[in-house]
Amino acid sequence: MKSFDLTGRIAFVTGGNGGIGLGMAEGLAAAGATVVIAGRDKSKAEAALKALRAHGGEADFATLDVVSEQSCKDTIGQVASRFGRLDILINNAGTSVRKAPEQVTAAEWHQVIDTNLTSALLCSQAAYPHMAKAGGGKIINTGSVMSILASGWSAPYAASKGGIVQLARSLAVAWAKDNIQVNTILPGWIDTDMSRGARKQVEGLDERVLARTPAARWGKPEDFAGIAVFLASAASDFVTGTAIPIDGGYTVQM
Repeated sequence: MKSFDLTGRIAFVTGGNGGIGLGMAEGLAAAGATVVIAGRDKSKAEAALKALRAHGGEADFATLDVVSEQSCKDTIGQVASRFGRLDILINNAGTSVRKAPEQVTAAEWHQVIDTNLTSALLCSQAAYPHMAKAGGGKIINTGSVMSILASGWSAPYAASKGGIVQLARSLAVAWAKDNIQVNTILPGWIDTDMSRGARKQVEGLDERVLARTPAARWGKPEDFAGIAVFLASAASDFVTGTAIPIDGGYTVQM
C-alpha cells in the first residue's frame, strides 16, 4: 500500500543498534527508508548496519551523546543537512537500574531519567525545526508497559517511561500545527539484552511473564517492525498523542 511506503524518507533512530530499536529500524528500512542509527560506539553498530543494508537501502551510523543538548542538536542537524531532510525520529535510547526505591542513589536516578526521558526531549527539540521546515514529520517514543504498570524494583525506569508518554502527548498537541505526529509505543516483556538481565536478577520473572501474557511468549524485536512503519508513514497521519501497547495482551489480562 502506498500509504505505508517510506521510500525517500530519512529516519534517525537512537538506541537502534540492537533489540527493539533495531527491530523498528529494520521495519523502516524494509519499507524503503534511509535509516541512521545513533550512539556512542560505532563498533557496536556494525552488525545492525549490516542487517539494515540487507534490505537494499542506505543505512549509516551517527555519533551521539543522547544526554548532551549540543550533541543532539549538532548530530541531528548534520544528518538533516547531509540528506536534505529529516522525516522520522525514533527516541529509543534507554537504560535501567533494578533496586528497591530506598536503595536508588540520586546519581542512578538521574542516569535513568536523563537517558530515557530527557534525551527524548533533546532529540525532539533538535528534530523539530527540520521537520517543520519540510512540512511535517513523525516522532515515535519508546515507552513501556511500565508506563502504566509498576514494580517495586524499577522506580526510576517506571518514572521515566510514564513521563515519556506525557512528553509525547504534549509535543503532539504543540506540534500538530506543523503536521508533526508524536506517538509512543509501550513494549511489554521483550526478549532483549536488557530483559535477559532482568530475568537473572528477578527470581521467577520468566514464569510470571509467561503466565500473565495471553500470547504465552516473550516478544521479539521483529514484533516492532510493523508498528514502526505504521507510525512513521502516511497511514498514521491522523494518529497523534497516543500510546500503543505491544505486549501480547499483558496489560489487558488480570
